[in-house]
Amino acid sequence: MRVTLTLLLLLVTLQVCAQINLEKPFLNCNIHGSITLYDYQAKQWIFSNSNDSHTATLPASTFKIINTLIALETGVVADENEIVVWPGKTDTVKYAYRPDIYHDMSLKQAFKLSAGWVYVELAKKIGKNRYEEFLTKSNYGNADVSENNPDFWNFGKFAITPTNQIEVLVGVYEETLPFSKRSFKILKEIMKEEETDSYTLRAKTGWTRDGGKDTGWWVGYVEKADNVYFFATRLVKDRNSPNPDFGRCRKDITKSVLRQLKVIQ
Repeated sequence: MRVTLTLLLLLVTLQVCAQINLEKPFLNCNIHGSITLYDYQAKQWIFSNSNDSHTATLPASTFKIINTLIALETGVVADENEIVVWPGKTDTVKYAYRPDIYHDMSLKQAFKLSAGWVYVELAKKIGKNRYEEFLTKSNYGNADVSENNPDFWNFGKFAITPTNQIEVLVGVYEETLPFSKRSFKILKEIMKEEETDSYTLRAKTGWTRDGGKDTGWWVGYVEKADNVYFFATRLVKDRNSPNPDFGRCRKDITKSVLRQLKVIQ
């Protein structure tokens, strides 16, 4: 019975993929990568590249999703409006490419602007032991926070797959991860990127430059009246291969596929 059900789900997935073009958006951006989607009501996965969807890499700033929950739950910040004071310098030069973000700001602003230094300062207070505890309980990635740098989500061995990103997002949506209702409420509000009469889109970008590669993410979910659609898009290129549209393409590719699926307009 289980084998029959698995085959049926595979056939349904193949039928959906036959109706949309999952490769064209990547070709339009001249970039390699994959998009993974999950139809909540149908319990159906859609992959542009199943192997890539199950390959783990650094989460980059998409980690700010669960990092926000951990910071709130541990009391390192009281709420999304608490101001984190700019320490006056960075640990390394890796943040120097965005000089406009180096000033005091709230947790909410840091999430929206993807201000890495804010979360690094919070990480120093949270500590690796508490990270390991929450990540293990949340089944988030490999929970390897051994990188000496506190910015372990951008550098080191910490890694998560696109499918696991979605599993975590489902836990956020259902509020089944080990965090309080209050923490989920705050996170969901600051994750909100678009809100229309027909849907609400909550998401987070990410981009790390570790190991000679640019790895870019956009993960999130679209809530509609009758369903929820989860997505995890990841792009990868060599750093010595220029592509000025790399950052923009994370969202362009995702929205192209979501439009084909008639999830958004």
